[in-house]
Amino acid sequence: MFQLKFLIIFLFFTFGLAACVETQSKRSEFNIAESKSYEASSFRQNCAICHGQEANGKEIDGKLIPSLRYGNAATKSEDEIYQQIKEGKLPMPAFKNQLSEKEIRQMVRFIQHDLQGKQETEK
Repeated sequence: MFQLKFLIIFLFFTFGLAACVETQSKRSEFNIAESKSYEASSFRQNCAICHGQEANGKEIDGKLIPSLRYGNAATKSEDEIYQQIKEGKLPMPAFKNQLSEKEIRQMVRFIQHDLQGKQETEK
């Protein structure tokens, strides 16, 4: 009987903890639509049309446009993201003629730190 009570208490604790962790991760996710930052504004203007309002990816004409928060984008280095934005890679267009060097660097930081939650590294 004691073991059954212990098991029930343990299960409630486990599920409660899992619910708190899930709620916390959703709460801490950066919300582009509500942000007043320059980078979020630039994202809305240049990137959201393809990557979605919250950078979670979407489908356009049967092609999947990737999330910038998770998946393959989250494995890219700072330099790889920079090159992707600057030079493009089909189907993504190049932004070197639309964004300044500083704006591209800001977008890389925005993607890695605000959207993906990576910590900044010292150089």
